[in-house]
Amino acid sequence: MARESDNAAVRLFCLPYAGGSAMAYARWRRLLPSWIAAELVEFPGRGARMDEPLGTDPHDLAWRLADEIGERLDQPYALFGHSLGAVVAYELAHVLVARGAPLPLVLFASGTEAPSVRDDSDWRRPRSDAELIAELRAMRGTPEEAIASSELMETILPILRADFLMCGAFAYRPRRKLPCPIHTLGGTEDDCAVAALEAWGRETEAGFRLDLVPGSHFFIHERQAEVLGLIEKDLAERLPKAALAATA
Repeated sequence: MARESDNAAVRLFCLPYAGGSAMAYARWRRLLPSWIAAELVEFPGRGARMDEPLGTDPHDLAWRLADEIGERLDQPYALFGHSLGAVVAYELAHVLVARGAPLPLVLFASGTEAPSVRDDSDWRRPRSDAELIAELRAMRGTPEEAIASSELMETILPILRADFLMCGAFAYRPRRKLPCPIHTLGGTEDDCAVAALEAWGRETEAGFRLDLVPGSHFFIHERQAEVLGLIEKDLAERLPKAALAATA
């Protein structure tokens, strides 16, 4: 896990989307204010963890990540996940609650339907390379020159295939609502319906907020400054004023 300064007022654990690496958030470490430390939570089988086997069970992954970040929960923190990362962050939050760990200030769930309204059954079947490439084009997050690179696709497609299987393995089960707030972000041009984003509000007993950002599924990159502004504003409102003052 890539770490930032221990002098920040809050840690923001960033979980990657399907087919991606936590390094997609690397710029955030520079662009966020110094009082927010972006910590990049890498999934096995990609980035700095390329030598580890890929996983396909989001529930097992959440327990594993809870072990990995456990020692970093000694100061205020938040969780951010986009698409598949939001689902894993949701499961991670439940694991942390079950363990009696400190609660996150907020769970940022970005770019995907709420757990209770998801239908990922179609993703239980492994996709062919051609089908995966079609999905990459449909999501509009991968340049054509990247898709045309056979070497790059040899790296990306196995990760994407495993991540889609992870989506298919997700099983929603009703349980106590999370005792931390949820802040959902969605793209106005994404396929995810607003009602499905609003349904994230059913998963918390501590407050819900929804912001729609202009852009496609990858609005977090297309409108990066706006997304980071929403994160900064939210965390500034939730942090004790004394914690912010100490970093000034």
